[in-house]
Amino acid sequence: MNSLATRTVHPPLHVQIRVVPPLQPFTWLRRGMRDLEWCSRADLGHAGLMVVLGWILLFMLGVHPYLLAAALSGFLLGAPAMTMGIVELSRRLEARATINFNDSLTPLERDGPALVQFGVLLAAVAATWFIVSGALLKAVLHVSPPDFVNTFYRGFLDTLTKAQLVSYLLTGGVLALLVFVLSVVTVPLIIDQHASASQAMRVSLATVRANLPAMVVWSGLLVIGTVFGFLTFLIGMLIVIPLLGHATWHAYRDLIRV
Repeated sequence: MNSLATRTVHPPLHVQIRVVPPLQPFTWLRRGMRDLEWCSRADLGHAGLMVVLGWILLFMLGVHPYLLAAALSGFLLGAPAMTMGIVELSRRLEARATINFNDSLTPLERDGPALVQFGVLLAAVAATWFIVSGALLKAVLHVSPPDFVNTFYRGFLDTLTKAQLVSYLLTGGVLALLVFVLSVVTVPLIIDQHASASQAMRVSLATVRANLPAMVVWSGLLVIGTVFGFLTFLIGMLIVIPLLGHATWHAYRDLIRV
C-alpha cells in the first residue's frame, strides 16, 4: 500500500449531509470491527495509552468519588479528540495506504492546529463540568459542594449527598450531549477534508439535527461501550476504544458526502 501525502489547508468546506436509517449505527460497528482486525497492533498502541491514562487517574484520584468522577468525566469528554489516530487508521485502510502506529500520527502534522483547537474545546467542556456542578449545587439546590481538601480524607457517604449526585449527573449529561453533537463527524472531517475545527463542528451539529433517530441509537451504543469499559476496570477499553474510533470513520463516510 502507498503512503498518503497531503498538506494542511482549510479550504471552503462544501459537504452534503445524508440521512441514514435509524439502525445504521450497527453497520458502523460491524465495519469498525473489520477495521479493528486489520489494524489491531496500531489500535493496541492507541487504546493502551488511553487505558494507562485512565489507570493513572484511578490511582491518583480514586480516594474520593467526587474527584474521580470529575477526572473520568474529563477523560471521556476528551476521548473524541484522542481517537484521532484510530480514525486515521480507518481512513488509510480505505485508501489502501500503509497502516501502522507512526502513520496514524500524521494528522498531527497535517491538521494539527484544527485538532488542537478541537481538543482545547473539549478540555474546556470538561473543566466546565467541574465548575458548573459546584455552582449548580449552590445556586439551584442550595447545598455546598464537597470541600476540596476533605475529599481526600473523608469517605464517599460522608461527603456526597443525593442532591449532589443528581446535580453531577445532570450537569455531566448535558455537557456530554454537547460534546456528542459537536463531535459526531468532527475529527474525520478535519482529517479527511482538512476542515477547521469550527467548520467541522458546525457540520457535526447539522448532521445530528438531520439524523436524530440514528443519533439516538449511536449515542446509546457509545454509552453501552463506555459502561462496559469501566465495568471491566478499563480493560474492556482496549477493544471499545478502537472499535468506536473505527466506527466513527464509517459513520462519517455514511453521513457526509464530499
